[in-house]
Amino acid sequence: MRGDAPESILIQNDRDSLHVLPLEILPLQTPGLKRARMIKNAGLTSVIELFQDASAGSGQLDVRDLPNEFDWADANNHPDMIILRKAAALPSYDVFSLRVALRQLGISISENEALKLSPDMNKELTTYMTDFTRPLIMQIYGKDDSVKIETFEDVVGLFRDPDVKMALEKLKMMAEKLGIKPDEVPAFIEDYGDIFLSLSYYRKCLDSISPIITDFLDSLPELRTNYSLKHDQSLQKTVNMMENKIGKLTGQIRKRFDSFEAGTKDMWDDITEEKFRKLQGTIKSHHVTLGGTLCSLSVKMDSWHQLFPKRSVGSPHKRAEFIMTHMRQGMDKIKNPDESKPTVLTP
Repeated sequence: MRGDAPESILIQNDRDSLHVLPLEILPLQTPGLKRARMIKNAGLTSVIELFQDASAGSGQLDVRDLPNEFDWADANNHPDMIILRKAAALPSYDVFSLRVALRQLGISISENEALKLSPDMNKELTTYMTDFTRPLIMQIYGKDDSVKIETFEDVVGLFRDPDVKMALEKLKMMAEKLGIKPDEVPAFIEDYGDIFLSLSYYRKCLDSISPIITDFLDSLPELRTNYSLKHDQSLQKTVNMMENKIGKLTGQIRKRFDSFEAGTKDMWDDITEEKFRKLQGTIKSHHVTLGGTLCSLSVKMDSWHQLFPKRSVGSPHKRAEFIMTHMRQGMDKIKNPDESKPTVLTP
């Protein structure tokens, strides 16, 4: 655990994180910052983590304190300060949100791989991608048991070098439906894969924290009935707020996923490039909202799980204290997906 920024049960690589931004990917001028990270702490505030190790803990700075740390004479106009203030305001640091948000902010990223999930995460998402790849493969290969898929790269490979004559013919038919040339189909498939990889990633994020959300919500009734806690009006108000907001946010995200997946099934009824591009644009426009909500929930639930990994750990008073001092901080920063406007995508 890095200071008060929890180590997500999802993260194996910073590139796979919702709440960690390696500053090496940003066009910063200060060498000392290249080795640092921006993280969301338990209060959902973005801070700079200059170092972290098991013995010394986590060295964190508020963005406002950077000028003193690095002796920037003109703090407000220093190029790094301008970039970091913008980055600190972002609701999530997942690669899909960053692609949209950094472009909107005019912050260029020189290394394209920096905004891609790690190979390990791609493999983990294979089972989630099945629902999206199956109709695509069925369109071309039908029920061919010899077609083995382990990653989405395998899917792209099938279409780059189809080894079945019938598949080649269907590939041409698909190109006609899409209104593109046969040799442009692999590029289309890559676009298709990337947009649904993002949905798979977000769904995995939600699935990873769902058991913790359930545990957290199930622990609240005890705080309402505990003899010495039930008369604490501030605590009871906070408990009700946390229960209502977390339950509502989770339901709204699941509803959004259901809507996107329904759109996917409808798209395959009569596939055209226009239908795909429309669905692609809709999903991309919600990346920032989805990422932000999931990032906030992930940070909150991970901090809870770190301290109370089992229902038997921690007394009601200990749990109440943690809710009041950590869990409720920053809850007002979490936007409801249904009330947030989708990001406007510019060419």
